[in-house]
Amino acid sequence: MLDVKDFTFFDKQNSFDFKGFLIKTISYWKWFVIGLIITFSIAHQVNVRKQKIYGIETTIAVKEENNPFFTSNTSLVFNWGGTSDKVQMISTTLKSRSHNELVVNKLEFFIDYMKKTKYFLQDVYGSVPFKVNIDKSQYQLLDQFVKVKMLSDNTYRLTVSFQSDKAEVIRYSDSKRTVVDVPVGEFSKVYRLGQVVNLPFLNWKLTPVNYEGENEREEISVRFNSFDNTVSVYKGLRVDIDEKAGSILKLSMEGTNKARMVDYLNETVNVLITRQLENKNKFAENTINFIDETLFKMEKELKASGDNLKDFSKSNNIIDIEEGGLTYKNQLVTYDTQKDLVERKLAYLNTLKNYLKNSVDFSKLPAPTVVGIEEPNIVTNVSKLIDLSIRRTELAYSIKGEVYYERIDNEIQSVKKALLENANTLKTALQFDLNQVNQKIQGVEAEIGRLPENKLEWLNLSRKYDLSDNIYNTYLQKRSEASIVKAANLSDIQFIDPAKDVGSGLLGPKTSVNYVLAFFVGLLVPLVLVFFIFFISNSIQNIEDISSLTKLPLIGIVGVKHSETNLSVFERPKSALSESFRAIRSSLQFLYKKQSIEGTKTLMLTSSVSGEGKTFCSINIATVFALSEKKTIILGLDLRKPKIFDDFNIQNDVGAVNYLIGQKKLDEVIQHTHIPYLDVITSGPIPPNPSELIMGDSMKTMMEELKTKYDYIILDTPPVGLVSDALELAQFCDVSLYIVRQNFTKKEMLTLLNNRAKRGELNNVSIIFNGYENKAKYGVGYGYGYGYGYSYGYGYGSGYHEDEEPTGFFAKWKFRILRKLGLS
Repeated sequence: MLDVKDFTFFDKQNSFDFKGFLIKTISYWKWFVIGLIITFSIAHQVNVRKQKIYGIETTIAVKEENNPFFTSNTSLVFNWGGTSDKVQMISTTLKSRSHNELVVNKLEFFIDYMKKTKYFLQDVYGSVPFKVNIDKSQYQLLDQFVKVKMLSDNTYRLTVSFQSDKAEVIRYSDSKRTVVDVPVGEFSKVYRLGQVVNLPFLNWKLTPVNYEGENEREEISVRFNSFDNTVSVYKGLRVDIDEKAGSILKLSMEGTNKARMVDYLNETVNVLITRQLENKNKFAENTINFIDETLFKMEKELKASGDNLKDFSKSNNIIDIEEGGLTYKNQLVTYDTQKDLVERKLAYLNTLKNYLKNSVDFSKLPAPTVVGIEEPNIVTNVSKLIDLSIRRTELAYSIKGEVYYERIDNEIQSVKKALLENANTLKTALQFDLNQVNQKIQGVEAEIGRLPENKLEWLNLSRKYDLSDNIYNTYLQKRSEASIVKAANLSDIQFIDPAKDVGSGLLGPKTSVNYVLAFFVGLLVPLVLVFFIFFISNSIQNIEDISSLTKLPLIGIVGVKHSETNLSVFERPKSALSESFRAIRSSLQFLYKKQSIEGTKTLMLTSSVSGEGKTFCSINIATVFALSEKKTIILGLDLRKPKIFDDFNIQNDVGAVNYLIGQKKLDEVIQHTHIPYLDVITSGPIPPNPSELIMGDSMKTMMEELKTKYDYIILDTPPVGLVSDALELAQFCDVSLYIVRQNFTKKEMLTLLNNRAKRGELNNVSIIFNGYENKAKYGVGYGYGYGYGYSYGYGYGSGYHEDEEPTGFFAKWKFRILRKLGLS
């Protein structure tokens, strides 16, 4: 079972090393600078490659515009169920395919005007010196750029590149597509503005536009797009209903070309107003058509009656005949007019009933008032039925049409049912009125039956003529009224604020957002990397790692060597690195004194694994002793991997192995170096049994002889984490130094060291922290006065005095931040 203490990012107290993490983060400041540079560069490239997005809007109002029709009880206004329902209907209509097809076709927005920029194609509609005029009955090149370059004020070059000998063309009158033959390669020809271009793949005429701007002489690419695809794009028009004023609609669009959006928004409202007014006038148009048909019939009847009466008058004395018959004539004309009115009403009701039962399109019904029916329920329901029928047709191509179909159908059925009931009730009443009128007519006709034959004939002829004349005049008056009503009708839709480019409306790209995002990403990514390195790394990073893992004393910190050889102290005696080894020498003398060791002092250096700097530390510790004129010898006892001879330019042919097996005497294996007071015994040939040689009596004899000749004996041993040789040699040493290397030694190795020290396998163990690199360069810190980052005033120091502020902008501010945080 794993415990949290097993993970490397927790110390022994199971707490997060925030101080170490903060120092690590600050030390990698270059990562953050590089991260910010990269993310800001990416944000800049993204911003310059994006086109500017604008928003344009217009506002319209929907309200009832009533117009009296014939009488105060009749109205041409469509009863759409109130303003709220009308607003929803208009909102749906604006997004319908049928509506947008009319707008796109009128504006010819299936034609693109594009200009190539450095990063993208820019829509330059409204800012080019010409306009494309096409014959919609002719074919145009589809989805391919036609380049237009103005050569002068009235000439241009037309260029088209063809990859094959076939090209697809489209005819916008019926959206028919076909394939035509074209020349392979580049087609280029010069034309005049206003000249008709008739080509198999292109039929247009460019007309000049009064425009002076940056695109006046630039090459413009014209493209003809699919009509249906273009309509689909504009169906995405946004329509919002004002929450506070339900009769207010706000139409808005987003795009890259403000001129195109302004034209589309204004035109879509104009088309809507025109269509709504046409629908609103449908009632009047139906009535006028009905009256025109009736007048045409009545005109024939009136002419025939008049001719008959004229012929009769030529052969008879009308003055004598009229005497005694005028009273009867006036009564009969009055009754005949009443009868005709009732019969026309009954005929209308019969036609209406048949229409309701057999038809599905009720948009052609005439107004009931045209035949004198003024019953409010019938008038209102006929108007409503015409409106519902038109609305249902409007929804044929709407995106949301299906949502309203069922609802409108239910309303139509309800209105039809009410109309049939109203018609039956009125028909019963009219039948009664007809019977009453017929009885009156029969009474008068009985009285005039006693008149002479010529008077009776004249009475019938004049009676028929007067009736036709009255009816004809009545219909003429109603037609005049209907025409006036139609002309006076107003649309229920009005502009409040037409779309207009006022220089604002920029929506994107949000460049500031991209830069803010780049800032945070530029900081976050390096922070995550530092976080990963700090937590995932299982190696010793700093002094606090050592102090948290072991109670063994740390007697020295050694920086990173920058010389080619291991003779750092001898080659650069005034460097900070040399001072760190002198500090270790002082600490060792204190340890020897504490143990009351007199005479020769012995020192063993070991580590966990190979590569942690045992040989480097052995050579330089021995050098500082030798430079103080103490006879010092380095004994190379890493018999498996000998190294120590290379730096002194000596041979490893003879060494400790030769002495231990009895081949050579001690003086024969000791080699003098170019450093005064410093000798070396190399390991010699690699033996098959190094552990057995070290455990033998010869080793003890060698140590005793060396103590008679030298002041300091330095044992360079194999890693204790790999082999047990160092444990066998510990008995010959006064002090053992365990080398720990930054970013190399694993943390679990210190646990192994603790166990060995606890069992007494290593004597007087102390730790040297090797390869320490303080990237912040503000001093070693942590309360230790050693290390390559500390300046002693010799002129070779690579660091600063801990109270001295460094020079350089970044170093100065890092120093101040760390000191403020209490980390320096």
